[in-house]
This record gives sequence, structure tokens and C-alpha cells, in this order.
Amino acid sequence: MAPKKILMLVGDFVEDYEVMVPYQALLMIGHQVDVVCPDKRAKETVATAIHDFEQEQTYTEKRGHNFTLTATFSSVKAKDYDALVVPGGRAPEYIRLDKRVRDLVREFDGSRKPIASICHGLQVLAAAGVVTGRKVTGYKAVGPDLTLAGATYVEVEPTEVVVDGNLVTSPAWPGHPKWLAEFVKLLGTTINP
Repeated sequence: MAPKKILMLVGDFVEDYEVMVPYQALLMIGHQVDVVCPDKRAKETVATAIHDFEQEQTYTEKRGHNFTLTATFSSVKAKDYDALVVPGGRAPEYIRLDKRVRDLVREFDGSRKPIASICHGLQVLAAAGVVTGRKVTGYKAVGPDLTLAGATYVEVEPTEVVVDGNLVTSPAWPGHPKWLAEFVKLLGTTINP
């Protein structure tokens, strides 16, 4: 298996597990992962947020860790990568406003490269216009936005995944096992026990 080069788009208050777990898992199986944030450079950090489900009507949020970026946003090009990961948290609500982010997502989708997005990360895909006519899932509160963007929103348990062509989506970090497994399949990566 040849290592793949994967780009991950984040911003301040990206969900901690949704950046850390896929980053470490993809590195562990031998892929290169560049993590970038608009207007930040390699070796700078983004703050993360830890979202949990603690009996309230929605998730709770606590300050997480500082995550060190591995590449500079302004220097990345979709043509140099095999796939894209867009985690959730609060970051998607504002990084989606950046035209460069939307253009980058459209380039990945236009080339039919695998795109894995989870939770609120789907806000970035919707803003880029790549969910129109596609079957996707995301955090339940994002469902109406996805429907308005022309997607078929599929409500599934937080541990589940929806795959439509090159898109792999899940509602939240409890879906990591299935979400990452499906993404790795799209990458053509095999893991033998």
C-alpha cells in the first residue's frame, strides 16, 4: 500500500476528538496528514473544544487542547493531496465563510477525491455546494442546513456512517470506528489483522 497524502481543514475550536483521533489513526496506518487552518502557518496552534453528551438538550462544550498545525494553509493545493478530512466543532461555522476554503473543497470534490466529514464539518461541505443531490449525515442540528443545500439528509445513530460516492459522513465522534473504516476503504488502504 502506498501512503496517501491527506489534508485536514480545521480552525479554532475544532472538536478535539474529531481532529485528534483521525489525525493519529491515519498517521498510524502510514498516511501523511497535513492539518491546516486559514490564515495560520505550520507550527502555530488552534484551540480545540471537547463536546460531550451529558443529558442536556444538546452537547456541552469544554476547552480542549492546543493542536499544532502541520502545514501552512496558504501553501496547500488540492492537486497535491489524495483526500480531504473536515472535522466538526465550532470551527466549520466560520471557516466556511472563507472563499479559499470553499474553493479547495470544490476542487477535491470535482476530482472525486475521498472527503470525510463529521458532525458540524458538513457545514463546510454545504457552503461549498458539494452536498447537492448527495446522501449525507451530520450532527442533527445541521440536518436542516444540509437539506436546504440540496442534500438528502439521513438521520442515523451517532455511531453510524453514510457513504455516497466519494463522501463519507457521520453525525459525531462516536462514529469514528465506522467513519474511519469507510474512509480508509475509499483511500484503497487495507488493514490486515
